[in-house]
Amino acid sequence: MQAILDEIAKTIAASPERGQVASYIPQLARVDPAKFGIAVVLADGSCCSAGDAGEAFSIQSISKVFTFTMALERLGDAIWERVGREPSGDPFNSIVQLEHERGKPRNPFINAGAIAVADAVMQTCQPHQAVGEILQFVRLLADDGNIGLDAKVARSEKQSGDRNASLAHFIASFGNLQHPAPAVLDTYFDHCSIAMSCAQLARAGRYLATAGMIESGATRVISEQQARRINSLMLMCGHYDGSGEFAYRVGLPGKSGVGGGILAIAPSKASIAVWSPGLDKIGNSKLGTQALEMLVARTGWSIFGH
Repeated sequence: MQAILDEIAKTIAASPERGQVASYIPQLARVDPAKFGIAVVLADGSCCSAGDAGEAFSIQSISKVFTFTMALERLGDAIWERVGREPSGDPFNSIVQLEHERGKPRNPFINAGAIAVADAVMQTCQPHQAVGEILQFVRLLADDGNIGLDAKVARSEKQSGDRNASLAHFIASFGNLQHPAPAVLDTYFDHCSIAMSCAQLARAGRYLATAGMIESGATRVISEQQARRINSLMLMCGHYDGSGEFAYRVGLPGKSGVGGGILAIAPSKASIAVWSPGLDKIGNSKLGTQALEMLVARTGWSIFGH
């Protein structure tokens, strides 16, 4: 595995086409597009990595996997009253479908859906405690108490978050928020600004590769059925309107973020995290996708077979 990752990192380092870093969040526009990291945590907990896998980056929308896991574990199937589970086919920050579907977001991984999920997480704790509980959960998954928020990214998101504020107020206008929109937005912006390295992120995602268990089967995070359902949603919706392309090229459940990270799951085999800040036109990591395509070709891990 280490030889495979080293080969992938070497190939990616030589690539001249690196995509464009996210510019609509000013703090992300400052990230060096030459960065690249990859980490693989196998089902037994062992980890291999290459490149900048130890450097923290803003995981952005990848955090939606963790908040949705919390909501599903706490609320069960009641969460589906708040958010759907169908691909959107639209950009991640689109407001169009919300009007047609009366304030119920199409799935939990588009921005509108994650805002509704943040509100749902706030139902089960004091609103001001929600971000702390989300961080505590991610630290538990990664077995790392050093994971935190990037305050500069959070501030930058709040200052440039008019579109997301519009989504939140639109959802609220249909009665699908139980807390004031500004409070929900604070929770949403903060959890999107969680900073993790590839090694931390791959470890945090391992429960989705091991039927909802962590620590070699000693601790259950969610049920096996819930883990399977989250993986299915990641496959269908994890890359927004590029989800079909990702499934076609990589063949794994995955969740991207505009910070250039991707969390991918090979069920029963491994949790994989890649980071390359340059994005494609849809907003997914350009070289991160290529790296995962190379990894799957060399391991045969595609859920669709060799």
